[in-house]
Amino acid sequence: MDGVDEPMDEPRKRGRPKVSSDEDKRAHIVEVARRVFVQCGYAGSTTAVVAAEAGVSKQTLYKLFQSKEELFAAVVGAHRRMMLDLPRPVEDLSIVESLERIFMIDMDEEKDADRAGFLQLVFREAGQFPELVDILQHEGINASRQHLAAWLSDRRAEGKLSLDDPQSGARMLMDMVFGGMGPPEGRAKAWPDRAALLAHLRRCIAIFAAGVGAA
Repeated sequence: MDGVDEPMDEPRKRGRPKVSSDEDKRAHIVEVARRVFVQCGYAGSTTAVVAAEAGVSKQTLYKLFQSKEELFAAVVGAHRRMMLDLPRPVEDLSIVESLERIFMIDMDEEKDADRAGFLQLVFREAGQFPELVDILQHEGINASRQHLAAWLSDRRAEGKLSLDDPQSGARMLMDMVFGGMGPPEGRAKAWPDRAALLAHLRRCIAIFAAGVGAA
């Protein structure tokens, strides 16, 4: 109509897509670095290779990780969630069911092989780079044990189990389950088949739960 301004469609905004945050970049680089470390070994991996594979500049990588060792520590920290799915929200599950989820007993074979492959890398190159074992111990095993001990302590506070020392209980449970899996290298020779392995791991968890009087 005359005298009335018709609304105009807002022009579509053009330009470069929104740049991802440093946190997103960090997570992406860590995931790429894990694959590079497994494929090339720690000795054969460089920050330049990781940067190229991740599609970022070396300047960007060094902004987030000051060295290859620091990058490896970040990979171990991320890999920790492949060992124990903790921390996790409170669930209306039995202690046995929760522990089976925490230890990811039903992890598919491809992911399990990926998990074992990273551990193989650490132990294979530990002789040349002893700091790798220190990083795995501090960023992986010890941190996982602390998370598990905290989870057990919370369940004790809820009256769902009886355990005088959650730290000792966490160590005991991790020894039972991870020891039961067998060594990362040669695991296939430790068990006749995957079904036998999973049955053993479930038995370990059930025995632990019974021992702590789990509800």
